[in-house]
Amino acid sequence: MDLFEYQARDLFEANSIPVLKALVATTPAQAKAAAEEIGGKVVVKAQVKVGGRGKAGGVKLAENGDDAYAKAEAILGMDIKGHIVKKVMIAAAAPIESEYYLAILLDRSNRSFLVMASASGGMDIEEVAHKAPEKLAKVHVNPDEGIDEAKALEIVRRGGFGSDVEKQVADVLVTLWRTFQSSDATLVEVNPLVKTVDGRVIALDGKVTLDENAAFRHPDYEGLIDHDAADPLEALAKARDLNYVKLKGQVGVIGNGAGLVMSTLDVVAYAGERFGGVKPANFLDIGGGASAAVMADGLSIILGDKEVKSVLVNVFGGITSCDAVAKGIVQALEILGDKASKPIVVRLDGNNVLEGRAILNQANHPLIEQVDSMDGAASRAAELAAR
Repeated sequence: MDLFEYQARDLFEANSIPVLKALVATTPAQAKAAAEEIGGKVVVKAQVKVGGRGKAGGVKLAENGDDAYAKAEAILGMDIKGHIVKKVMIAAAAPIESEYYLAILLDRSNRSFLVMASASGGMDIEEVAHKAPEKLAKVHVNPDEGIDEAKALEIVRRGGFGSDVEKQVADVLVTLWRTFQSSDATLVEVNPLVKTVDGRVIALDGKVTLDENAAFRHPDYEGLIDHDAADPLEALAKARDLNYVKLKGQVGVIGNGAGLVMSTLDVVAYAGERFGGVKPANFLDIGGGASAAVMADGLSIILGDKEVKSVLVNVFGGITSCDAVAKGIVQALEILGDKASKPIVVRLDGNNVLEGRAILNQANHPLIEQVDSMDGAASRAAELAAR
């Protein structure tokens, strides 16, 4: 789960990372009031979960409350790379002398954590990494050892930070590591981390990604969710504990086991090339021990997707028996009634396959069509979607 900048800032402040005072506004009037409360010059910053806000005109300096009103009015409602601005953060302006970069992230390929640090921060850190990689230190961190003061100083010096700020930056890095761990984050990034003209080091902008798999340890995560941006079908699936991801396609896919579902997506996409570029509409794994009720929940969610034109149920019975899947399909169609109007191609194999097929044959539902092979079922589902 990606956080908005203001949420990242609040997380930093709660963990004693130095930040500037800031308030959130959803209207120009609120922006004016926030600017007046903060006092002096402020920065009006679009709150969207995408980079490049400054270049798009989503970050503006305001001289006073009235100016903040005008700047917020211009930014609110702006479309930044497909993200509509609904909130702005009003932050105290800082007299910046230097900009730096710090980040800690989960490095999945190396099964460790990675710290990136550079004395050349700001909006174009990607350009620094590309054109002058020697200016960006990349240091792997052993999860069992973490980052203490000595390790932080080593990283900061490798990042080219001057002796005048290395102690302050190292302190920030140690605190950032503790924040990373305690919040179960997969990314914490400060860009820019700045040195002000009076010598203070402050986190001016933050980006944080939290691991949703750790949400059971953090009941406060619920308050961080951007419900306006959440796909309603994904939200419904999450509420029902289903592993569902919405895709841009026409064939709804249900399978048992992530590997089988991912293979099914590939087979559907390949088959769909013969029918005008039909593609899978979703990833939905009902798991290894799914009940008929789970199957019914999954099918009802997929049939509720307006983009879906056909459904492919591809199940290899193991822990999940084919007769339970078949009962779930029939149960879902009974629940949905007239709302179910899309053809369903079913491929069953494995545990209790004969019983499962018999249940579907006995139901004799006009929407259900059984195909024995995975390739054949994918081809048929793509053909039906193309029609």
